[in-house]
Amino acid sequence: MSYVLLASGALALLTTVNALAPRKDLLLLIPGFFAAWLTIELAPWVLVTEAAVTAPIVGAGGFHGGAGWAGLVATAVGWAGLAVVMVRARRTTVTVREWSAGLELDPGERAPAFPRSHVVLPFLMTRRAGVTRTRDIAYGDEPGMRLDVYRPTEPGERRPGVMEVHGGAWMIGSKREQGIPLLNHLAANGWVGVNVDYRLSPRVKFPDHLIDLKRAIRWYRDHAEEHGADPDFLCVTGGSAGGHLAALLALTPNAPEYQPGFEDADTTVRAAVTFYGVYDLGALLDGGSKIFVSAIERHVMGVSRVEDPEAYDKASPAHWINADAPPFLVVHGSLDTLVPVAQARSFAARLREVSAAPVLYAEMKGAQHAFDVFPSYRTARVIEGVERVLTSVRRAGHPATDRPGDQ
Repeated sequence: MSYVLLASGALALLTTVNALAPRKDLLLLIPGFFAAWLTIELAPWVLVTEAAVTAPIVGAGGFHGGAGWAGLVATAVGWAGLAVVMVRARRTTVTVREWSAGLELDPGERAPAFPRSHVVLPFLMTRRAGVTRTRDIAYGDEPGMRLDVYRPTEPGERRPGVMEVHGGAWMIGSKREQGIPLLNHLAANGWVGVNVDYRLSPRVKFPDHLIDLKRAIRWYRDHAEEHGADPDFLCVTGGSAGGHLAALLALTPNAPEYQPGFEDADTTVRAAVTFYGVYDLGALLDGGSKIFVSAIERHVMGVSRVEDPEAYDKASPAHWINADAPPFLVVHGSLDTLVPVAQARSFAARLREVSAAPVLYAEMKGAQHAFDVFPSYRTARVIEGVERVLTSVRRAGHPATDRPGDQ
């Protein structure tokens, strides 16, 4: 049993080390990401599981001998690392308080907290009381152009709207997988959420993804009142490739080249909340492997950078930064191995220099890519903060004045 304990302890230690310093080399990038992502956001459950595995091994005498003691030490060190992971997650409360300090509403107007039961049972508690979902509404004629609407069960009119754009490297992903905790929370607090599927590569090439989403905004303008929403008030949010597209939606309102056949439609949005988004496509490719670069050039863009560098500039939200940009909240994890946090830092800094609207930047210490896909302690706190920001946009026209150094 001593060697069983050694193997168990080594696995616990390696899992924790990867969560604290995720691997970025090509061979281990994807498995390392998934291991770190789940370990970080489910650290308490990982700790409980490892304790449940270790206890009977120790009880059976597994700590005897050098191998057993080495396994016990490795396990203890791994658990100490998990404690660090959990402390980092707890600091999300401080981070959210810092970037939303000026957005506090009156005590009687504060939204209810994210349900604790959803954090304790993140994969079982997927529905939210008081929220009704209408699935698979067509907003276009092409297959894949479908959306779900999340709205308060209680009747109401002229509620603010928010549109979620899923990620997945522009080639995979679905409205069934992403943005659900956020849309449920917003709908429970008086918002109408629209979770959009759009056509994916390699079937289509950029900017078709963006054009589809602008069609979804047109659908919202035409049908918002049917779902109790305000057609004149729509915010946009998304993560990863969805964060990239959400940023482009916010920065290219009414651009005719992205609205073929519906140039007269109003595609403006009131605010954007982007999670771990891609803001400079060229910089992302510069740091990517040959396999990744080839996939983006062949399947997503349909042209290489050498052949058409302007296409890559125009596909980057950083290219479209302008003084008329709506308010932005940019959220990114400090340990993101899929989209480097430098992308968010640079984009937020440049946007602050140019935009007349507030720009809030929230860097989640110790967070990986896609940290908000399922409910966790960090997810809950960030979603509560997003609700305060968007409610401030709704109540005051824009968030409170930006403060230097907001993190």
